Amino acid sequence: MDIKILGIDLGKTVCSLAGLDEAGAIVFRKRIQRHRLLDFLEGLPPCIVAMEACGGAHHIGRFCHQIGHEPRLMSPPYVRPYVKVHKNDDRDADGGNGRSRDAPDDVIRCNQIGRTA
Repeated sequence: MDIKILGIDLGKTVCSLAGLDEAGAIVFRKRIQRHRLLDFLEGLPPCIVAMEACGGAHHIGRFCHQIGHEPRLMSPPYVRPYVKVHKNDDRDADGGNGRSRDAPDDVIRCNQIGRTA
């Protein structure tokens, strides 16, 4: 499985994942419990990890950076146009992939520990 971009929709207990290959085709789709997400990310080869920015996303983004992934946090209003039809977790993960692919420079940096907003 060759994933170039992994889109993650973070939920309270379950995260939806969608992986894209070089051509932009979905090659991976999975739901995983949030407490197992970090272990899953450790097992992936380095790729772009795209997710909507929130408090939990900064923690996961820092972890991704430490293990060699490239985290891309995006503001939720900018992801919304990429969500097709009705909003749900799987489509939000796909929307993060689309936004990350089309506008790679318009991302939010991960907050460092101790930094206040």
